[in-house]
Amino acid sequence: MKTRITELFKIKYPILLSGMSWISVPKMVAAVSNAGGLGILATGPLNAEETRKAVHEIRGLTDKPFGANLALLFPGAKENAMVLLEEQIPVINFSLGKGDWLVKKAHEYGGKVVATVVNAHHAGRAQDYGCDAVIATGHEAAAHGDALTTFILIPALVDTLKIPVIAAGGIGDGRGLAAALALGADGVAMGTRFMTTKESPLHEIYKSLSIEKGATDTLFSDRFDGLLCRVLKTDAAIRAVKRGLDLPAAIANSREIARQIHVPYWKLFLGVMASGWKNAKQMAFMANAFKAIRVATEQGDTNEGVLPVGQVTGLIQDEPTVAELFEKIITEAKMIQQELSAKMD
Repeated sequence: MKTRITELFKIKYPILLSGMSWISVPKMVAAVSNAGGLGILATGPLNAEETRKAVHEIRGLTDKPFGANLALLFPGAKENAMVLLEEQIPVINFSLGKGDWLVKKAHEYGGKVVATVVNAHHAGRAQDYGCDAVIATGHEAAAHGDALTTFILIPALVDTLKIPVIAAGGIGDGRGLAAALALGADGVAMGTRFMTTKESPLHEIYKSLSIEKGATDTLFSDRFDGLLCRVLKTDAAIRAVKRGLDLPAAIANSREIARQIHVPYWKLFLGVMASGWKNAKQMAFMANAFKAIRVATEQGDTNEGVLPVGQVTGLIQDEPTVAELFEKIITEAKMIQQELSAKMD
């Protein structure tokens, strides 16, 4: 397959692994890149030393292009960004912040930068300051989407942008890939579908749940991590959304985050408070969400754990290897292309 994305990233297929905390680890990244796509490392839960170690591990597992993501709102993101730039990562994907400085520094060594966006305003800004592409996240997606569904968001952005658009949200098979390309996208990013593969480190309990649950078994609310976020509908998720912000828990969980990123707690606390109440409140939400996602992903905890998933979980019925999934998706997409061609004729 050949699109602007395969040419830009020098990959065989226009399929990206979404950078999911505790899931998009080196083994997963390498598996996707080796299968012909672009694996993206999630740096959100990593400190700078761990990020550098993960990059080196990926390079020991694959000689194919790969990327890494940054949520610029998170503590430690700037330090992780400096590691990615020093290591000259081929593709840097960022979200939740302005990445113009990343674009400038990555372009100096020939790296590519992709912004994750949910609307036309942010997509236009990303293009204006030099991003090479955008990942457009539709309403159906896991975690942070917005009001527009993929079916509307993608063509709307394609009509206004000159840079390639990568579709995310509601895509998990060859039908989704073919549809995204038909809408004008140059590639797709998948998270929920990749979660339930053999190489994925997601706990088996949640892999089973992702297969059992239907397309309507998700919750979309801003009361889990402070942003509009889609998660798997479980008793724990319902309680978390109903509870909203738990400040005492946030203080305890933020201490763990400070230890994790090797920052003195007082420094983290003062920095967050100095950024204003709105941002401090958001960070408190995130501290609690981080723990809930981590214990779901790593421990299979269904009492306190909460897992971000997209509506495409309703289409997942098996747990293939990453290579098997790629083969199935590409074969199905090409078959659909032929069938549509015959119908149009």
